[in-house]
Amino acid sequence: MPVLLQISAVANSGSTGRIAEAIGQLSMARGWTSCIAYGRWARPSASMLIRVGSRLSVYLHVALTRLLDRHGFGSRRATQALVRKIRQLKPDVIHLHSLHGYYLHVGVLFRYLAAAGIPVVWTLHDCWPITGRCAHFTYTGCGKWQTGCRRCPGKRQYPKTLFVSRAKGSYRQKQALFTGVKDMTLVPVSGWLGSVVEQSFLRRYPVRVVRNGVDTDAFSPQPEEARRRTLKKYGLEGKFLVLGVANPWSDRKGLRDFFALHRMLDRSRYRIALVGVSRRQRKGLPEGIAGVEHTESLQELAELYSAADVLLNPTWEDTFPSVNLEALACGTPVITYRTGGSPETISEDTGMVVAPGDVDGLHRAVQTVQKKGKERYAKACRERALALFCKSEPYSAYMELYEALLAAKRMP
Repeated sequence: MPVLLQISAVANSGSTGRIAEAIGQLSMARGWTSCIAYGRWARPSASMLIRVGSRLSVYLHVALTRLLDRHGFGSRRATQALVRKIRQLKPDVIHLHSLHGYYLHVGVLFRYLAAAGIPVVWTLHDCWPITGRCAHFTYTGCGKWQTGCRRCPGKRQYPKTLFVSRAKGSYRQKQALFTGVKDMTLVPVSGWLGSVVEQSFLRRYPVRVVRNGVDTDAFSPQPEEARRRTLKKYGLEGKFLVLGVANPWSDRKGLRDFFALHRMLDRSRYRIALVGVSRRQRKGLPEGIAGVEHTESLQELAELYSAADVLLNPTWEDTFPSVNLEALACGTPVITYRTGGSPETISEDTGMVVAPGDVDGLHRAVQTVQKKGKERYAKACRERALALFCKSEPYSAYMELYEALLAAKRMP
């Protein structure tokens, strides 16, 4: 029985954690043993869970990042313990997800991977593997990841550093470490990210784009009674509901643009609800914007998506946002910015794409959906989600990749 080990910042939580969980479940259905090593937090999983480090090691890694800008190079002992566990498990395939998040020492991990000879699959959920420090660079318009990340303009963005920036040195270390593994396949989650990878120092590796999937059973159009109950719960009845979903919310996710749109909308006809706000953000929202704190309940999210007339996702940087897929699966059209892989999620009959920062364009798009009516889009949205993003499709591609890697390894 082959063994699959996935490494992820979280397990069965958030979009990345749920992706790893779905892959693990499918692998077990195909006769594999599934293990997930995680660093931050986990929800119950069908796979065997392995905690990397402790809460203390995470805090120390955060301090190292804030003071010395050494994100990804803390948690040495925690990662050494993980390597010992990997040697015991003897996995046939190691599948990497997000390695940033204050829980791993990439030097310890990649030196082991370079020597172990185990096939590695690395799903790239963001741009952190190819930069000196940042996970995204489109909001700042920075292209220094192509030339060595000198004089980083984004040291105050995640992973935030307070004093020095060591992006140049980290870039060189990551380049040396990440290009030292012989048998590695890169899996960007969007065509846009795939094109970025092919311009980076990782371009020597085979690249196979596998777009994210969504649980179309959990995310599906909810009964009318559930929609009415949700609207009543949050005081949203009787108006055209514009929904925003993010975790966490920031200007990069379009929070400021939501506020600007709110000032333009006729409040007698429209209402905005933001899901995923912190308690402090919820208290500070302008009058007329409803705030819903972060929830792990897929049922609650499905009811919110279904109750909404449109999902607005004015993200300035994203690779392939799962919130778009979740909304489509619930029969709700999507309006998004032309950034990263976000436009790849929708089609002309399931939503609209607007230039980044064009709040007037967002306003016009919302009005267009309101005039046509959600029912004009609902069937096409659901059909697109079922045809392209049902989780069994993309995650089956991973199983095919695993089998191909094992077959190649067995060849003389």
